[in-house]
Amino acid sequence: MIPKGKAGNKLKITVLAGGISHERDISLKSGRRVADALTDFGAEVVIREPDNDLLANIQKDKPDVIFPCLHGASGEDGALRDVLSHTGVPFVGATASGSRLAWDKSIAKVLVSRDGIQTPASITLPKDTFRELDAEGVLNAVTSSISLPVVVKPARSGSAQGVSIVKTQNELNRAMIDAYVYCDVAIIEKYIEGTELAISVIDLGAGPIALPPVEIEPRDGKYGYHERYIAGETNFYVPARVKPQINEEAAKIAIKAHEILGLRHISRIDMIVDKKGVCWFLEANVAPGLTETSLVPQAIAASGNSLGEVYYSLAEAAKRNL
Repeated sequence: MIPKGKAGNKLKITVLAGGISHERDISLKSGRRVADALTDFGAEVVIREPDNDLLANIQKDKPDVIFPCLHGASGEDGALRDVLSHTGVPFVGATASGSRLAWDKSIAKVLVSRDGIQTPASITLPKDTFRELDAEGVLNAVTSSISLPVVVKPARSGSAQGVSIVKTQNELNRAMIDAYVYCDVAIIEKYIEGTELAISVIDLGAGPIALPPVEIEPRDGKYGYHERYIAGETNFYVPARVKPQINEEAAKIAIKAHEILGLRHISRIDMIVDKKGVCWFLEANVAPGLTETSLVPQAIAASGNSLGEVYYSLAEAAKRNL
């Protein structure tokens, strides 16, 4: 059970939403949902865009806490969080350094694997390298060591944008082009067949805890951008329909990854459990979606807490950590 916030304190909270990334619409939805939940719980909330007026608005609003709901580079690459750390106002979520480590999936994979967490075999290919070398030769070499099927995805992006599951060699070049639309570095990763889990991690200052795992079952087999945000396109099961010992192991891995990457307050760790029960780390999310179809709110509800309670508790934790 997550410790409950105290609405009587009536914190003033600025929610940041929007931005200019490919995930702007999702950010706005997350921001509105968070603002509504906090308001219902008794907080005084204003929503702001991360634009030219942001710093002036922070000075004018004088919030107790900033709650970023910014997805994509504008909220997850660490740059804005670096700026926020110099405003004198505490904010919810990872610091700039933690954000940078998690935002780049190739770096996150290396860091967690060094600590014994399983992650699928992969290669990271910058666009310039792909262009300068014989592209066909590069892809042939890759699939000779990482057998098909594979997953191709941008190294730095969210909401499954630019992600492809590749089953034949002929599909690979197109998948690389799609990934490069969103980032100039792409990852080719071994596809692991199994059960996809999302583990939300909450840390209010007494150490991270894992919320009930959410099992993701897309109706067409792919959990892409469309399936994430259109109600009815994906089946979710909370807690996941896996053996209790696998749930426990997944929770341990999620907490360990959260700590290795230096994350704070809230994160979501995505993984695949294969047919042998092995948990494979895929990525960490420092600004997970908080929309009506997102995974973290489902996990919070399954934990027996309200969204307002948890978001308010996160704001209180951020204020204490300053």
